[in-house]
Amino acid sequence: MKNLLIVLLILTAIPVLATKNAGKLEIGDKAVLTDVKMTDVSGKSVSIADVKKENGVLVLFSCNTCPFVLKWESRYNEIKKWADNNNVGMIVLNSNYQNRTGSDSMEAMQEKAKKQGYNFHYVVDKESRIANSFGGQTTPHVFLFDSNYDLAYKGAIDDGNGSAEKVSKEYLQEALVSLGSGKTVAINETKPVGCSIKRKLD
Repeated sequence: MKNLLIVLLILTAIPVLATKNAGKLEIGDKAVLTDVKMTDVSGKSVSIADVKKENGVLVLFSCNTCPFVLKWESRYNEIKKWADNNNVGMIVLNSNYQNRTGSDSMEAMQEKAKKQGYNFHYVVDKESRIANSFGGQTTPHVFLFDSNYDLAYKGAIDDGNGSAEKVSKEYLQEALVSLGSGKTVAINETKPVGCSIKRKLD
């Protein structure tokens, strides 16, 4: 009887352990849901696969009103230049499901994109599907994949916590340069800094 109880305890613990890391991509993992079409501020439907270039693709979770995003967003177009210079595609996802009828509505996204002069795809991650599958935590949160869709870097854009004047380490820029030159990313994971994604939880 004692052995039976031990076996039952082990079996009931397995689902808990299995789901603990579910929906969280680790370095080296393959990108998922790359063919899912998402609505862009232009009205077009775009997937991660659509924007991927020869050396990979950058997926950036963002939104409209997070104070950290407001500090970083003026440099998003510069990030796009870094990506272009290293033949890496770029797409920015708004996964804030709970704010979809308010500050993160499509209309608000379109206004944001126009005001900031966004030169990249800014799309709706419907029902937070991509964020939940990747393990996106904050706005902003970076996921950089190489040419084989393997996760090469994830985390913060830099170490300035949104302040350009305080940046001493350009994590994302260095990772993009590494992909562009066919090198291994030296610092492949950092802690994301920002507001929590207001995701759909069920």
